[in-house]
Amino acid sequence: MKALRSVVIAVYFAVAAMPLAWMAVTSFKHTRDTILAQPKYIPALSQSAPHSPLFQVSLEAYRKLNAPYAGTDRTYFNYLVNSVVIGLLSTVASVVLGTFCAYGFSRFRIPGGRDWLFFILSTRFLPPLAVIAPVLTMYRQFDLPNTHLGLVLLYTVFNLSLSVWLMKGFIDDIPRAYEEAALVDGYSRLRAFFLIIIPQASRGMAVTAVFCLIAALNEYGFAMTLNSYRAVTVPVYFAGLQKNIDGIPWPQVAAGVILFVVPVIVFTVLVRRHLLRGVTFGTVKQ
Repeated sequence: MKALRSVVIAVYFAVAAMPLAWMAVTSFKHTRDTILAQPKYIPALSQSAPHSPLFQVSLEAYRKLNAPYAGTDRTYFNYLVNSVVIGLLSTVASVVLGTFCAYGFSRFRIPGGRDWLFFILSTRFLPPLAVIAPVLTMYRQFDLPNTHLGLVLLYTVFNLSLSVWLMKGFIDDIPRAYEEAALVDGYSRLRAFFLIIIPQASRGMAVTAVFCLIAALNEYGFAMTLNSYRAVTVPVYFAGLQKNIDGIPWPQVAAGVILFVVPVIVFTVLVRRHLLRGVTFGTVKQ
C-alpha cells in the first residue's frame, strides 16, 4: 500500500512539475532551439544536429533580463522588485485586516452579519476590469497612478474578501473557552486576541497569505492600466515582450518566469509547517 501511494505521489509530482521543468530547460536555450518542430530537452556544451534532442546551453536569456527594456532605463529586476514589494505589502495588509474582521464576525453578534458576509464575498464575483474606469478616475484625483501605494491599496481591497472568509472558518474552529478563561483571568479582549487567537490561527493566516500573495503577483489588468513606468510589475513586462520585432523571445520569458516564481516558492517553504495543517484545520472534530 505504501509503495502504491509513493508511485501515485511521484506520478502526480512529475505531471505537476513538468511545466515548470520545461520552463527551466527553455530558459537555457537559444531562441532558435525553442521554435523547432523537433523538441530539444537534453543540455549539451555545443550545438547539435537539427533533429537531435540535444541543445546548446546558453545564459543569453538571463543576461537579457539585466538589459534595459523597451527603450527605458529599467531592467526586468526593477519590475521584479516592484512585484515583490507590492505583493508582500498587500498580502500583509489583507491578512491582518481580514483576521480582525473575521474575528468580529466569528465572536460577536452583528446585525445582518450573514448579509454582510455575503456582501463581502460578492465583491469577488465582479470582474476587476469592470470597475477599471471609476478606479482610474478616482486614482487620478488622489494622484495614485504610477505609485506602489496605489496597487497595494487596490490589491488589499480585492484580496480582503478572500481573507475574511478563509480566516472566519479558521477562527470559528478555535474554542471560545480559551478566550473566556483569559477574560476571567483579567485579560482584555484585545490582549486575549493577540495571545490566544493569533497563535491558534497562525496556520490559517499562512494559508491565506499564500493565496493572497499569488493573486497579487499574478494580477495584470490594474497593473497595466494604472501604471506606465514607476510601479510596473512583471506581468506587464511579459506582455511587452510580445511586441518584439523578432518574435516572442521565449528563453527570456522562461527565464523571467523562473525568477518570478522564486518569491512564491521561498514564501511557501517558510510557512510549510503551517500550510498543511492550515488546509486541513477544522476537518476533524475532537
